[in-house]
Amino acid sequence: MTTLLEVDALTIGFGKAPPVVRDVSFSVQAGETLALVGESGSGKTLTCRSVLRILPEAAQLRGGSVTFAGHNGPVDLINAPERLLRSIRGNQVAMIFQEPMRSLSPLHRLGNQVEEVLHLHRKMGHAEAKRRVLEQFDKVGFADAERAYSSYPFEMSGGMRQRAMIAMAMVAEPELLIADEPTTALDVTTQAQVLGLIRTLQADTGMAVILVTHDLGVVANMAEKVVVMNKGRVMESGSAAEVLGAPAHGYTQKLFAAAPMIPTVATPARALSYDDVILDLKNITKTFTMRAGGWRKPVEIKACRDVNLRVVRGKTLAVVGESGSGKTTCARVALGSERPDAGGEVLFRPDPGGEAIPVHDMNRTQRTAFQRQAQMVFQDPYSSLSPRMRVMEALTEPMEIHNLGTRAERREKAEEMLRWVGLDPAMLHRYPHAFSGGQRQRLSIARALTLDPRILICDEPTSALDVSVQDQILTLLEDIRDRANLSYLFISHDLAVVARIADEVAVMRAGVIVEQAPPDTLFYNPRHPYTKALIAAQPEPDVTRPIDLDLVARGAGDPTTWDDMFRFEGSRAPDLRELEPGHKVRCHA
Repeated sequence: MTTLLEVDALTIGFGKAPPVVRDVSFSVQAGETLALVGESGSGKTLTCRSVLRILPEAAQLRGGSVTFAGHNGPVDLINAPERLLRSIRGNQVAMIFQEPMRSLSPLHRLGNQVEEVLHLHRKMGHAEAKRRVLEQFDKVGFADAERAYSSYPFEMSGGMRQRAMIAMAMVAEPELLIADEPTTALDVTTQAQVLGLIRTLQADTGMAVILVTHDLGVVANMAEKVVVMNKGRVMESGSAAEVLGAPAHGYTQKLFAAAPMIPTVATPARALSYDDVILDLKNITKTFTMRAGGWRKPVEIKACRDVNLRVVRGKTLAVVGESGSGKTTCARVALGSERPDAGGEVLFRPDPGGEAIPVHDMNRTQRTAFQRQAQMVFQDPYSSLSPRMRVMEALTEPMEIHNLGTRAERREKAEEMLRWVGLDPAMLHRYPHAFSGGQRQRLSIARALTLDPRILICDEPTSALDVSVQDQILTLLEDIRDRANLSYLFISHDLAVVARIADEVAVMRAGVIVEQAPPDTLFYNPRHPYTKALIAAQPEPDVTRPIDLDLVARGAGDPTTWDDMFRFEGSRAPDLRELEPGHKVRCHA
């Protein structure tokens, strides 16, 4: 194979500080996948951005070279003129960014943004470009490609926006794809399908891939070569089989030790009694009306249908499912941010044995108390942290709103929360943009904890974190839950995380719960085809155990193709039935 990209002794710094990337070297062959692995802040993203020369304005390329040998011949990307770079970016070399909300224009429809790549680099007319975009939307897992084409980014979930970003990067069939955490916001079934899609495109076009990730399971399923980075340096590199099979460097071994995995043996179930329920969602259905454009009638979308969930005080209820399954809508209804359709209600019981308060019919005093007692950690830290507020202001603002403590006490609490989530209190005077994606998520968790809440609703709280920090955050959440009797409604697509932290798991698909049970039952005796697909799609850091894409496709596919016991058409899903104590499955009698 010919060398497509050669990075040699790359060094990047800021101001007069020591380099943040030092003497990084690697090469990528045509058709090959190289994985850059490491914790947040290790220099992975800066290294990749230097290839397209889209570094922050303050960054300095202090040494090294980057050579791209595309079909037009070798190009020195460090010194290439801007006009030549514009013809390469998005065409011969494409990049999938980690934060889709920052990378997509909020003023333009998704279809138009993806179509622009074909207008610029392929000179296609509108009709042909739209056809290609719709095909790409189908490939990356949009259930309704036409609706996605006409939607704005803010009308989509985080996972849906990431699918649009992947489609934008791949629609021009580049020679080199740089994927910066491309599946971070995706559920495991879509992740498996997208990884399969990237591999198919590689086989068809000879495309090479640089995969930036902290998920060692993704590395095992995708990469031929692995480069492990820490603090701007390469710690270890080699073939995936060598690095994953027998890591030699202590840092690599530490990453493996922290990687979450579904245990091979079921752990005893934690006792779960419904005598003390802190949050009770009853018969929740939520309908949204979507604009259709032109003279067409608006379309009604049922985000969730007849959902019943109970969060036991001091316990964790996890809700898992693919993007668009209704998980986040249920969380917003639980917090009172969205009102359910008629017939549904949410009850909050702040004290054991106390009176249950209807969340959507609270008076002002009750609402203020509820907002302090129920906090949320959001999926996208860019959206939840104001770019104009320093960390100090972001962490102390909730306490100021609720008139808690003096100024000195608020600062002391903010410093304590930073230590809890593994950050230095000296960072209080920085702005959010000065932090990596994982560090911003830690700030969001710290902010939610400043009010000492009784229930925490976590919407993908660890999706942006590398494995070692993820391990720390999960340990922290478990410790807080046990020490403060805190309750969690935990939304995630990472089944390994759910297997570790949950006392009960509800699996959602297309707005309904399809299976619900304790983790020791759900993961080792799954009954529903979709649950089986979720478990099969969970990547493992073992090159000898690849994802079974056929099993994933069957369970995550059309419900009309499922076995007779589970099959249904349209929205006429069967009832949720208790097959054994504590184990509910949506199936025919």
